[in-house]
Amino acid sequence: AKCVDIALSSCTDVAYTQTMYPNFLDQKSREVIEYSSEYILISVLHNLLQGECNPDLRLLGCSVLAPQCEKDKVIKPCRHVCENLKKNCLPAFDAIDMAWPYFLDCDRFFAGEEEGCFDPLAKLRGEVDIEEDLPSDLPATFIQFKHHSYSQMVSTLKKTASKCSHIAKTYSIGRSFEGKDLFVIEFSTKPGHHELLKPEFKYIGNMHGNEVVGKELLIYLAQYLCSEYLLGNPRIQTLINNTRIHLLPSLNPDGYELAAEEGAGYNGWVIGRQTAQNLDLNRNFPDLTSEAYRRAGIHGARLDHIPIPQSYWWGKVAPETKAVMKWLRSIPFVLSASLHGGELVVTYPYDYSRHPMEEKMFSPTPDEKMFKMLAKAYADAHPVISDRSELRCGGNFVKRGGIINGAEWYSFTGGMADFNYLHTNCFEVTVEVGCEKFPLEEELFTIWHENRDALLNYMEMVHRGIKGIVSDKFGNPIKNARISVRGIQHDITTAADGDYWRLLPPGTYVISAQAAGYSRVMKRVTLPAKMKRAGRVDFVLRPVETWPNKLLRRSMEDMYDPYDPLELFDPHAQHGQPEARGGSPSGREKPWWWSYFSSLDLHKPLWLLKQ
Repeated sequence: AKCVDIALSSCTDVAYTQTMYPNFLDQKSREVIEYSSEYILISVLHNLLQGECNPDLRLLGCSVLAPQCEKDKVIKPCRHVCENLKKNCLPAFDAIDMAWPYFLDCDRFFAGEEEGCFDPLAKLRGEVDIEEDLPSDLPATFIQFKHHSYSQMVSTLKKTASKCSHIAKTYSIGRSFEGKDLFVIEFSTKPGHHELLKPEFKYIGNMHGNEVVGKELLIYLAQYLCSEYLLGNPRIQTLINNTRIHLLPSLNPDGYELAAEEGAGYNGWVIGRQTAQNLDLNRNFPDLTSEAYRRAGIHGARLDHIPIPQSYWWGKVAPETKAVMKWLRSIPFVLSASLHGGELVVTYPYDYSRHPMEEKMFSPTPDEKMFKMLAKAYADAHPVISDRSELRCGGNFVKRGGIINGAEWYSFTGGMADFNYLHTNCFEVTVEVGCEKFPLEEELFTIWHENRDALLNYMEMVHRGIKGIVSDKFGNPIKNARISVRGIQHDITTAADGDYWRLLPPGTYVISAQAAGYSRVMKRVTLPAKMKRAGRVDFVLRPVETWPNKLLRRSMEDMYDPYDPLELFDPHAQHGQPEARGGSPSGREKPWWWSYFSSLDLHKPLWLLKQ
């Protein structure tokens, strides 16, 4: 047998060009494969799982049906890739009552690295790319100011993390609809771990695929933080030594690819903005703002940690949106900014108007003063935003100081910033970094220098207000204790280690800490105007036999519904299908997806039916 070109339409995007027949299933020709149930399955998995784990599963299936061939020798796919994918994707199969395909048996058709194998998903992770040859004698501070393709972005982030491995690492929060990793690079003295009392900060770029400046700024920022830390820059070392920083340059890599086809200089407002599912990510988050307005008139009701309504999952939820929501649950973020393009202004919540019919209505949160302070921290450090000239990009906002309440600019629902504030402890603003959404490469150097200090200044704001630890009298940390500020109808909660961070502007406050089963403790705190670091305020709570406020106790214990759909409900599963009760379905019944294989007479995939 010899290597032949791959001619299977569902496997044309694999990272190799040749295969060999018969394959691992002893299918002896392309025609036999194309009429097989295995091939039909990998062709329709994208629809069956509604984007979950694809194209990963399809590429993994192709590595078995059309394995890589080099020098007339077949190479098996790597077992660890199969095992990782099975671990992550088996729940998606369970959700549609489908068994794991026999031909993706990790022990049978895959090989260990010591045997020599190939990674069928390497191309997805940006590991297969032709890199530009750069001179070897470049200075440590060299940054290439250019537009980065997805694979170039991944390569740059990984090289940066490798260069600063003691303070940086990359990780993925999930996959885009088309299967691209949503890569994050983090900076910390202990990368990969939350450290007690060290606040968590994040920047998110490229939420709209055609707004590319934020993506490039975060790639440059990652390189800058690494090189300046190594050079001993005291400002950068202080920042990284005392903060855990997460940079997600591209939340919408699928949309970016579409916009990039138009090319730099194309100042479009539509092409590439949305995801591959045609969803606007900044309209795809749960609308918790309407619920906050409803609660605002109820005495004692809190405008924080509002649960996601069940009805939200009835609509189309992007995998990118779901990835961000799970990310927010996994890390106790304190402060964030999302970088957009098309204007030059900093906006802050609420983004949705108090009156649904009002498109431009000032709609403040209970933390209006703090949000204005945060927005000004970015705007005042940006030389163009702080320029008093009205005859420029962003000139309409000069009289407002380059900042505006989001709903007062224009109202929309389903935004990420409102969701951060109302569902988690995190405060997020939106930075419109320029009037050109996809500028020419020669403009990127200037844009970086205009935004560099503003990016740093805003990160440093995570250290304003107070922080501390809530514990019992034995020193045991208390998780999910509420930190309340008198006069501000918005609480924050303690993390798993009992630590908390409460952003506050200068002033005098009465702070209280409370938790189910413990008495409330109150303290009076004064934050001086010139104080640039968080004041330490710890609380020791004592247990009580009875709980005076049953409503408060219930709201604290049930902060998230124990049957929370984000954790237990798969939004990619087929909705509206009756769940099996009291055992498996009758043997006479076939799952809804069985019709996909109706064209097969003798070779229907009985191996997909759960016994």
